[in-house]
Amino acid sequence: MEKYVELKIHDMSTTLYPADAYALVLEEVGGERKMPVIIGHLEAQAIKVMMVKYHPPRPLTHDLFVTFAQKLEAELRMVLIYKAKDGVFYSYLYFEKEGEEIKIDARTSDAIALALRFNCPIYTTEEILESEHLHDLGEGKFSVPISSVSLQMLEEALQNAIEKEEYEQASQLRDEIRRRKEE
Repeated sequence: MEKYVELKIHDMSTTLYPADAYALVLEEVGGERKMPVIIGHLEAQAIKVMMVKYHPPRPLTHDLFVTFAQKLEAELRMVLIYKAKDGVFYSYLYFEKEGEEIKIDARTSDAIALALRFNCPIYTTEEILESEHLHDLGEGKFSVPISSVSLQMLEEALQNAIEKEEYEQASQLRDEIRRRKEE
C-alpha cells in the first residue's frame, strides 16, 4: 500500500481569477508543505461554516448527507486526494458499513466538507503533495505549480501577460495550454 500524507486545512482565501473562486490551502500534518485547491463559492461556504463552527438554522446539503449516512449506519473513515491533473483534484470517500469498506468518487471540495463534518482525516499521496505544493519565494510570496491551475485560469493569465507585454511568461503559458489541449 502506498504511503499517504495526512493534510489539514491551513487557510482559505479568495482568488483573483475567476472572481467567484477560493483557494483552499491544505497543509501536511507535521510538515511545512502547503497545497492549494481552487474551489467554487458554494463549496467554500460549506467548508467555511465548519471552520468557524457556525451552525445554520437549517441543514446544508453536506449536513443532510451526514444525517443520511448516519441513518444508514455508514461512517466516513477517510478522504483520499488520489489524483491531480490540470488544476483539478480527484478524491475518494472511504466509508465503512458493517465492517465493509465502500469507496466513492467525489469532488475534492465536497470530500473535504464531509471530512470536516465526520471529523475524519484527509490524505493525499507523497507524489501529489510534492508536485502540487506551493513554493515559498520569500517576502510572503508563493509560486503555484502550473499543473495546479485550470485551463480557464491559464487562458486568462495568458491574456493578462500579453496585455502587460510579458512575452516570456506568455510563451510558457501558451505552451502549457497547447499541451493540455493536445491530450
